Order: sequence, then structure tokens, then C-alpha cells
Amino acid sequence: MNLTLYQVDAFTDKLFGGNPAAVIPLQQWIADEEMQQLALENNLSETVFFVPAPAGTTGYDYHIRWFTPATEINLCGHATLASAWVLYNLLGFDKPTLCFHCLSGLLTITREGDLITMDFPAWEPQLLKDFPADLAVALNFVPIKEVHKHRDFLVELENEEAVLKCQPDFVRLKRMGEKVIITAPGSNGVDFVSRFFAPVVGVDEDPVTGSAHAQLIPYWAGKLGKTNLRAKQLSKRGGDLWCTFAGERVTIAGKCVFFMKGEITT
Repeated sequence: MNLTLYQVDAFTDKLFGGNPAAVIPLQQWIADEEMQQLALENNLSETVFFVPAPAGTTGYDYHIRWFTPATEINLCGHATLASAWVLYNLLGFDKPTLCFHCLSGLLTITREGDLITMDFPAWEPQLLKDFPADLAVALNFVPIKEVHKHRDFLVELENEEAVLKCQPDFVRLKRMGEKVIITAPGSNGVDFVSRFFAPVVGVDEDPVTGSAHAQLIPYWAGKLGKTNLRAKQLSKRGGDLWCTFAGERVTIAGKCVFFMKGEITT
């Protein structure tokens, strides 16, 4: 079986920035085990697969799934952004709205120029008065202001510098079995900054994490009293996101840069 693979840098306008995703379009699903093996072989934070909706379907255009090198996950922003870019720019998709069906429901995509906007569920994290002592140890005892949680731990630190300089213990984080977002207010026109650690699913630090912003956007919208927010993820590659809070939904927008096209022979 020959499969086409596209690699796209998402949430950036510069090659080798943002978060690289492997995009593999399919006409029909292959075995889950094979998708997992391909994701492991690609060794990127996510490999994404999508298939066209069955004939006669009116609710969505494609069914989409995401795999880290270790497991399938329920939502991924950067690989969704990369998939939309491939569909719009390389595969001839020309409808005004692109809709994916996934484990987290329906994801609606639009574009304006080179900015692609994704409509995601809003995951409002809840304040944890008590959190695992291992969390502070795993984050190398960086001063913690608050800890919230929805899908992932959301840890607010004192400032942007603390987020940038944090040196987590990935072995301890993996042992905890949780994914962790660290965040703080931003500067220079950026409303908030973040980093994302997920060794439990085979990704020590994800360069740019759209799904984490499903939690970050409602959190900072409430903190800052505003619905339109600019965000930056402070990984080594870095990433830029334009965000909106809309109650039960959030929108996350970003740009993409094409890196390569290849063929997989299985």
C-alpha cells in the first residue's frame, strides 16, 4: 500500500518554527495498529489521518484522527490546522467551510488569506485546592500561583520568565500519568504564554498545542476580562495563536508553512 505523507509546520509563518505535523490523507481507514506504527515511525508529536465522509453525509466533510508516537488522542489543534492547510492548498478543497468529525465532536474550519481558524469546544478548567505534591516536584519547584484542570493540569506561574525557564522532570511527569500546561500573562501585545508537557503520551514538550488552548482560552478570558486574545507558546520552535472565547466554543487561528511531500510504502 502506498500512502502520501505531507509534513507541515503549523502555528508559524517561518519554516522550522511552530509544530510540525505529518498529514496522511486516506480514502478509507487502515488498521489502528498500522496508523500507530506510522506515527511512531514519523516520531513527530502528532501524525494525523483523515477520510472523506461517507456518500450522502451532510454533517461533516471528513473524519479525522490523531496519533502521537505512543497513543491515539481525542483532540489536536496543530495537526488539524495542518490538515486544513493541505486540503485547501494541495488537495483542492474549495468550500467556504471545512468540517471534521472527531472523538471530540465536530470541528469547523474557515480561512481568510493565510490565516486558518478552527472552532473547538471550550474546556473550562476547574480550580484545584489540592493537587498532587509530585506536580511541584516535577516542575522543579517553580513557584505556583494556581492549579486548574479539565483534560490536563493547567498551572499558572508568576510570570513569563518563569514559564520560559521552567525545567521539568519528564520522568516524574510521565510517572504521574498526566499532561501539564504551564502558563502566565504575556507581554508586548501577547495576552498569555504557555508551554505543554506530555511525556505520558510520548511527547516530552509539544512545540505548539492547539488543544491546550481549549482550556487556556476560557481561563485567560475570565482572568483578563476579554474575549479576543493573542497567545504565544514558548517552546524552542515557538508558535503564535489568535484566540477568541465564545462561551461553549473557542476559536483558534494560525498560519502554516509547507515542508515536504513524501510517499510511504507499506
